[in-house]
Amino acid sequence: MAGRQSPPRRSPEYVWLITGTLTVVAVVFSVVLALRHDGWTDRWPAALLALPFFVLLGMSSRHILIGRHNISLSVIEIALVLGFYFAPAVLVVFVSTVAMLIKELRRKAAPDKLAFNVTRAAAATATGGIVLELFPPIDGTGPVTWGILGVAVTVNTVVTLLAVASVIMTVQGLHAGLEMIRVTWPGLLAAQVCIVIGLVFTIALDTTWWSAFLLLVLASVLTLAYRSYSDFLRQHHTLAELYELANAVVESGQDVTLIDSVLVRARALMQAEYATVRLPASGRYPEVLLTSKIEAQGLLDFSRTPAAVTERATAERRSVSVGSQISTDKDLMPSLREAKVKDCIVVPLRSGQAVIGTLEMVNRLGDLKHFTAGDVQVVETIAAHAAAAVENSRLVERLRYDAYHDRLTSLPNRRRITDALTASVKIRTPGEVVAVILFDVDGLRDVNESMGHDAGDKLLAEVAGRLLKIAGPGALVGRIGGDEFVVTLRAESTEETVRLATEMREQLRGPMAVGTLTLDVDTAAGVAVQPDHGDDPDALLRRAELAANAAKALPYGVQLFHPALESRAVRRLGLAADLRRALDSGELEVHFQPKVTIQDRHLIGVECLARWQHPAHGEVSPEDFIAVAEHTGQLHRLTEVVLTAGLRHCREWADAGRPLSIAVNLSARTLLDPRFPDQVHELLKQYRVPAGQVTFEISEPSMLGEIERALPTLYRLRDLGVRLSVDDFGTGASSLSYLRQLPVHEVKIDDSFVQGMATDSGDLAIVRAVIGLSREFGLTVVAEGVESELTFDLLDELGCEIGQGYFFSRPLPVERLNTWLSAQTEPEETPTGEVRRLRAVG
Repeated sequence: MAGRQSPPRRSPEYVWLITGTLTVVAVVFSVVLALRHDGWTDRWPAALLALPFFVLLGMSSRHILIGRHNISLSVIEIALVLGFYFAPAVLVVFVSTVAMLIKELRRKAAPDKLAFNVTRAAAATATGGIVLELFPPIDGTGPVTWGILGVAVTVNTVVTLLAVASVIMTVQGLHAGLEMIRVTWPGLLAAQVCIVIGLVFTIALDTTWWSAFLLLVLASVLTLAYRSYSDFLRQHHTLAELYELANAVVESGQDVTLIDSVLVRARALMQAEYATVRLPASGRYPEVLLTSKIEAQGLLDFSRTPAAVTERATAERRSVSVGSQISTDKDLMPSLREAKVKDCIVVPLRSGQAVIGTLEMVNRLGDLKHFTAGDVQVVETIAAHAAAAVENSRLVERLRYDAYHDRLTSLPNRRRITDALTASVKIRTPGEVVAVILFDVDGLRDVNESMGHDAGDKLLAEVAGRLLKIAGPGALVGRIGGDEFVVTLRAESTEETVRLATEMREQLRGPMAVGTLTLDVDTAAGVAVQPDHGDDPDALLRRAELAANAAKALPYGVQLFHPALESRAVRRLGLAADLRRALDSGELEVHFQPKVTIQDRHLIGVECLARWQHPAHGEVSPEDFIAVAEHTGQLHRLTEVVLTAGLRHCREWADAGRPLSIAVNLSARTLLDPRFPDQVHELLKQYRVPAGQVTFEISEPSMLGEIERALPTLYRLRDLGVRLSVDDFGTGASSLSYLRQLPVHEVKIDDSFVQGMATDSGDLAIVRAVIGLSREFGLTVVAEGVESELTFDLLDELGCEIGQGYFFSRPLPVERLNTWLSAQTEPEETPTGEVRRLRAVG
């Protein structure tokens, strides 16, 4: 936030023009005064005696700071009143000029300043003398004399102030000169007080010269009182400024104006030419180097402090002060002279035991002013407030950052993404859409469980870094969930957004190094755009997430949102409470679909399938309410209802002389419950059903991701004597490789291959391969989805043992199934006993 400096200063050579003018005025007026007074040369001894008095009063100055200049207003008015009354004016001019010369030589002033101040004193005193000559001669010490002397000395003061204002106006511009005139009214008021004191001294001395002793005592007392009062006012002013600075720091402590408040006020308080705050780079905080310079607008990005001073203050963690009026760190004076710096104070900014930066004051304003040891304490007080404010500001910034960013990846979180989308959707640009692309990382849970959460975190960090690289500069990338990342950007169209999502997904699919392993992690991408899919940011994110969930089932992994996804999700959400009530009240029905041997058409069993007739929504798809059961933790209860109904009817059919086996679907989540085998054992005992008449069908796609964890439960079920079947075989990613590992008895070919085998050579080849492989492993093969006589005949030719599908019967309630058994089957004696044989097929 570097600012610009004030307009360039004019060359000091212009001051000589004013000095020359004052010289002319002083010479001309002095000549006039000399000609007006005869015999003034005879009074030189008195003038020499008065010179020390003029020098002493000239040294007793009051300083007014105007910009970088220190304007001295002395109490010389007292001496001028006495001089104009007791001596010729030309001698007064001479004595005041010599006194100023002595003062400037003692100060070792520069030649230009020496010449200006000497000629100024001469011209101002000579002008006062000329004014004095305009009045009648002074007679006595009455009121008339008071007025004449008051006007003459006041003119001297006014000329002095105007001369100084002219110099400042010439060097720094009109504004600085007017500012000087504006703030010097206390000097004029003080001059009047000095004039009154001078008149009192004049009256006393005119009465008797012995009064000089009393006046000297009075002057000494007044001087001491004045100095004490001045010190008190200065301390009061410093405390007031510190209080205001502390309040300003507190008010701006959580704002970007913090450094401005500290620097500008601290520089003004310390009357320094430069005030600098230096904060080295730390973590994610960049380096800060800002300086407030007098007469500069804004802050500048440089420092006048010698590097050696700053380095010592930082290394030794203490205040370092260097200057002619400071006794410490004298060895650093050469560094100051090399940098052309008069004096400086550097105080470390501390946070606990650590040094987080420095506060630096350089060059006390005014030729006669220098930093002292007392000033160091003031700067230390300012630094303490500044350090606390910086730390508070950083803490607030850190909290604000943490509130809007993900801690693991440092990407914007859901809140930040939502705010950004809120701003984006308010700006409608013709020919553009605001795109939301949500990426769902597949397999994160497997990495966490197999390699630990640290590995999962590294994987997420790798995905975040790669997504930042491929998203482009105009996109905002964030992490809004455990394994969900989102990219928002403006695109030309919806089609262009889908193309970008596809490209980004393909680039994300490359190998990722996690520890010593290299993983090929896949993602699913959901796309939603504004205005096609709404203007609400939360709705856009929600719809992109719905699309990403749907994309998991697609081979190409990218799904554009469409309303059907949301209506289905909303419907599922509304079904959650109803499903619990339906399970408790027995509203769910169990239907049974026959399973028939293909070679001899014997009815050997049924598959138990849950059905739900909702009172308001009608028939609910099993896919929907099973998904609701999984997400709401009701799947175990649903499995128990179906298994209990199947076992109960199995017992009834056996008692009626129609023994049938039952098949019940299990999810991978059920297999992860170690209590499930014990529950099965208790139900088998309760309904007195042989374990061999129960088959549990496990869906292959859901089982493959949990195979290692599900194996203990599968072995325990096998040891109970129940049969195990791999359902939907052929749709998983690693179908054949798991058959040797799983303790299963049966393979059930997915209906998508069975239904297409009569018309698609590829499906036929898959079915043939599965049947051949199953024979090699000694597994029974069940074909589901048998819907035509041609399919039935093909399965018979291929040697498939069991069929199931609409060609035989659709799933039926138990009453209709019993009717179907009576109408469509007949008893047949076999070596193993009586079975039911279909009367006709087709």
